[in-house]
Parts: sequence; C-alpha cells; structure tokens
Amino acid sequence: MLHDEIGLREQRMFGGLAFLVDGNMAVSASSQGGLLLHIDPARAQDLVEEPHVRRAEMRGRIMDGWLRIGAEALQTDDELRAWVTEGVTYARSLPIK
Repeated sequence: MLHDEIGLREQRMFGGLAFLVDGNMAVSASSQGGLLLHIDPARAQDLVEEPHVRRAEMRGRIMDGWLRIGAEALQTDDELRAWVTEGVTYARSLPIK
C-alpha cells in the first residue's frame, strides 16, 4: 500500500512502527492495535464521527491532529487504504523535513 510512496521511511515511534513521508509521520501501526494517524486538525471533528475512531491521547492529554483508529475500522483493504491515504495526504501537505 505504501511501498510506492516517494520519500517513505519506516521508523520505530510511539511503541509501534511509523511510516513517514518526506520526514513527516503519516501513520503508525500502533502497539495498542489499530493505527495512530496524523491528520489535519481541521478535519478531526468530522473524522471522529466515524465508528471506532477517537482523538489520540498521550500522557493524559488529547493530541490535536492525531487519531486512534481501532482495528474494527480496518477490517478490509479498502478501509485500511482510506485511513492510510488520509495520513499520507496530510503528511504531504507539510513542509519537507
């Protein structure tokens, strides 16, 4: 799914395996199951209305621009692809690091 992305790098982060595009994290396979997704904060309210999606919490604090996507929302390739695309699209909108 991500293998053709230009500028892709894998890195261990947040207790899972993260995928960065041009140095910006797009998505991470979470050690808690599901995905940790980096998104445009302006889209957060719309996206958390999806089933099994919630804002990410780190060290007791809600993180703006980060979502946890439960494994239940990733049952098909199309579902996974849609969430990964969301993260990659946002990562590509950021300045290259």
